[in-house]
Amino acid sequence: MHFFEYRNGTLFCEDVDLARLAAETGTPAYVYSASTILSHYRRLDEVLAEVPHMICYAVKANSNIGILSLLAGENAGFDIVSGGELFRVVKAGGDAAKCTFAGVGKTEAEIRDALERGIFAFNVESEAELERINAIAGQLGVKAPIAVRVNPDVDAHTHKYISTGKSENKFGIAFERVFAVYANAAKLPNLKIRGVQMHIGSQITEAGPFAEAVEKMQPLVCKLKTLYGIEYFSIGGGMGIVYDPSLASGTTDWWAKDEKPLTLEGYAEAVVPKLKALGLKILVEPGRFMVGNAGVLLARVQYVKAGDIKKFVIVDAGMNDLIRPALYQSFHEIVPVTQRAGALEKVDVVGPVCESGDFFAEERELPPLEQGDLIALMSTGAYGATMSSNYNSRPLLPELLVKGDKVATIRTRQTPDDLIRNESLPSF
Repeated sequence: MHFFEYRNGTLFCEDVDLARLAAETGTPAYVYSASTILSHYRRLDEVLAEVPHMICYAVKANSNIGILSLLAGENAGFDIVSGGELFRVVKAGGDAAKCTFAGVGKTEAEIRDALERGIFAFNVESEAELERINAIAGQLGVKAPIAVRVNPDVDAHTHKYISTGKSENKFGIAFERVFAVYANAAKLPNLKIRGVQMHIGSQITEAGPFAEAVEKMQPLVCKLKTLYGIEYFSIGGGMGIVYDPSLASGTTDWWAKDEKPLTLEGYAEAVVPKLKALGLKILVEPGRFMVGNAGVLLARVQYVKAGDIKKFVIVDAGMNDLIRPALYQSFHEIVPVTQRAGALEKVDVVGPVCESGDFFAEERELPPLEQGDLIALMSTGAYGATMSSNYNSRPLLPELLVKGDKVATIRTRQTPDDLIRNESLPSF
């Protein structure tokens, strides 16, 4: 579900005309719908009502403090993967005591800071990390709360770059070694065993892998509860969203808001009955699901270039602003902000960055576009701005948050001076 729709031929975000907003703010720019984010959080909270639970938003999906503050206002927890993300959460009004700290390479400084702030738990990814956390906790005179991340060796049927739950992935502890690792953790004097965690991957569009992973983990979780009195089981995130609704629903009407490959109801039906039997608090760590469909990237056509083989629509956004198509070969629906009549034509939509990989779509059928037209790249709320860079010395984009007819600038457009603010000329 999202709150983007055409009204009288113009694309709106909630009650805001995106053509007018682009004229005022300039392009490229990211625009987010607050109502979409809040709706997703509340609906997920509702379908999990039969089990005690905490929703820990995966900050890496979109770490803008304006987004984090929305979720902090809903009493959400947060899944973090760096000290910088913890800093953002706290600045946004989030509670460190509701943060789980994941990631395979936590530094000493990050562990120390997290312990001093009183985080909920570390999701431990290696035995060496257990030893490090124990040592730092001892120096601080505290007990460090931990959960071991288990790799359940379940194929999530997703892109290889975002698969995390198979035995060849770098994440977590192999299923067969889990009891030995917990036994070691129990001997370390400065650790408090609090739970167990898993995460099998991202952009999973069917309920089966979630159910398989939970079912595989059930006997292990029950035994850990008996041996160590664990309080919670974190089942990770990974719920997929619609990027190409024509494939998901059999229609080209991208604004058909209720079409999705994985419904919350289907997800809950697959996992909640299995989780209820455990008698534990359940943590979930959604990221993309919360914010992906809540954002669009607005861009303006600079040139239309007709070659011998292809026709190129060159826009002012580039791969530095949205790298997903180049990195993952991912699909983003592209629509004109002002609807245009005319036969569809195949074009490549590309940016100005000096790389052949700087494209948003290849051989895509779109309405006829002309110089000056405004387009929206849909479903860019997750892993869009958060993965952007200054490559080719291009300033980072503004981010705008819409709620009803109100617009808040939650990040300003960088200036040329911002590009070199932390650089200096050598003195020799």
